[in-house]
Amino acid sequence: MEKYLNEIICGDNVEVLQGFPDGCIDLTVTSPPYDNLRTYNGFEWDFEALAKELYRVTKDGGVVVWVVNDATINGSETGTSFRQALYFMETGFRLYDTMIWEKINPMPINDRRYQQCFEYMFVFSKGVPITANIKLIKKSEGTINRQRYKMTTTQKGYNGEDVTPTIYSGGDRSEFTKDRNIQRYAVGYNAKNDKIASKHPAIFPEKLAEDHIISWSNPGDIILDPFIGSGTTAKMAALNDRHYIGIDISEEYCELARKRVSEAKE
Repeated sequence: MEKYLNEIICGDNVEVLQGFPDGCIDLTVTSPPYDNLRTYNGFEWDFEALAKELYRVTKDGGVVVWVVNDATINGSETGTSFRQALYFMETGFRLYDTMIWEKINPMPINDRRYQQCFEYMFVFSKGVPITANIKLIKKSEGTINRQRYKMTTTQKGYNGEDVTPTIYSGGDRSEFTKDRNIQRYAVGYNAKNDKIASKHPAIFPEKLAEDHIISWSNPGDIILDPFIGSGTTAKMAALNDRHYIGIDISEEYCELARKRVSEAKE
């Protein structure tokens, strides 16, 4: 496994993952091409085969964050996001949380619909998540406080399953509450001045990737993105003391990701 760590690998993600041992990945954070965009820079990909491989390579207690949306075709949203979520559950994953990315600056539309301003962030877990460093907000102000609390699996519930008691990492417990599962990010905001990332057609918000990396992993863990694109997941993993593995079938995107991660480390 050592040879894959902190590398951006060019190849078909299913074929690459087939070379990984079982249960080697702590966390996957990714956003696949959507629906009619499933031809990815001229390439196609196999969703069902990828979902099965992600289940196999994820550690017990590991997490997959799948950020996805639906295209609108012939006047109807496709519903592909829901079908993908259900298939992940068929492979054995739990749908641990259905989170929402609310876009602060959504693209304007001119059709007879409400403004499209969110994407799904499905959080799948292989059993009970080992790590959940949940972000807190201050009750009185409603503003995000960067303290987090850790959840451990040291107790048994009434049904014999592990439960996760809350351990606060500081501050008056009565002042804080869990952050909500609707998170707000600007589209491309953190990377808008990044000349390397701007060459990719869909820049993944850096803060979104970082928040999930901190929430569902710890320093030293292995973070995977099988659609590494411009390299945001790898960059934020490296900046937060995690190992990363990126996969992309496009050599053009792999080179973008390598340059971006390299610059971030300087």
